[in-house]
Formats: sequence, structure tokens, C-alpha cells
Amino acid sequence: MNLLKIMKSRHSVRAFLDKAVTKTDVTTILEAARFAPSGVNTQPWSVIVVNHDYIQQIGKAITTAKEANTPESPDYHYYPTEWVEPYKSRRKACGLALYSSLDITLDQTEKRKIQWYRNYFFFGAPVGLLFFIDAKLEKGSWVDMGMFIQNVMLAAKTLGLDTCPQASLAEHPDIVRKIVNVSQEKALLCGMALGYCDVNHPVNQFRTTREDVDTFTQFLGF
Repeated sequence: MNLLKIMKSRHSVRAFLDKAVTKTDVTTILEAARFAPSGVNTQPWSVIVVNHDYIQQIGKAITTAKEANTPESPDYHYYPTEWVEPYKSRRKACGLALYSSLDITLDQTEKRKIQWYRNYFFFGAPVGLLFFIDAKLEKGSWVDMGMFIQNVMLAAKTLGLDTCPQASLAEHPDIVRKIVNVSQEKALLCGMALGYCDVNHPVNQFRTTREDVDTFTQFLGF
């Protein structure tokens, strides 16, 4: 599969096969991803790779905090405090498509919660990745992290693996840092589920739409 096809076929996978991912494959992915660009070659990425046991610890700890109504304390704000168009409509459409694929209606709050809690268990993937950055670095380095994370997802596809980038895992960074023994000096950007896609699972059948190039691009002088 060529790069353009890989980029277009990548999507967030939320159900995985019970099939192991080797340390060699994870290393191969990160070996390629490390060639992402970064301002003045700062290479700000820091990655913790966790197996099933750590995934269970993280999932149980965060869901316990949720059940206790522990306030979220993210290291940064991923989403706006007030949604405006067109982002508000896109967000709503994404959520509706996700829960509709599982036949979960808006009023089925318990089922919606159970599905949401799967986020914290990396959707059952055999491998989880946690992306950290030195908290002293500025927004430019966070842009670099985005390019590195995209490289990880594209490299995974070349090996027949799928991913789901998860900002939800950064809602309670102190919990995660404690479990994986990471300093407070490192900010948690997100997690990522990594494994083999369960192509027959309903949740993996839906796709979000993308705007046409002409809607977000201006060509000047062409």
C-alpha cells in the first residue's frame, strides 16, 4: 500500500483482536516515527509503551476516579470551553455516528458510559502508548509532537496494525504518571491504542467524513 492510500485508510479503531503485538513491531514503528521534523531538532517526544497489565491498572484507576466524581486535571485544554460552528456540528455528528454504530441511543446513559469507559482501557488493545512532553516546552514543540504521533499511526498501518489516538487518557494525568512512574515535569498529551483491528466489530464500521479540499484551501497565484 502506498503512502497516500495509507493516509486515507487510517481511521480510529475502537475494537481489537485478541492478538499480541510484538516489541519488535513497536520498536520498528518508533524507529520510523522518530524521523518526524522538529524545530531546531529538539525531538521533544517521550513515549511510554504499556502492556495489558499496565493498561488494566490505568483503566481501573481512571474509572474509579470517574465513579468518585474526581475532577479532571489535564495538563492542557484539548477542546474549547465553548463550541461554535462548524466544530459544534462536526462534534455532534461524530458522537452520533459512533453510538449509532453500537445501537446506543441518546437516552441510554449507562450504555454510553460503559462504552466511554472503554477509552481508559485502550479499547481492549494489547498495547498502549503514552505520549509525554517536557512541560517547559512551548506550543511549537507540541506541533512537533503532533507530527511524531501521526508518523506512529502511519507506520503502524504499514505493518498491518491499527490505532486510536486518545486525548481522553490525558484527563487524569497524575493518575497515569503515578502508575508509569513519570515525573510531574512531563506533560501527558494523549494515549494511543495499538493492535490488530477487529474488522467485524460494529464500532469499526463507521467512518467520520472529511471536508473537500476547496472548503479549507485558498490557492493564491495559481
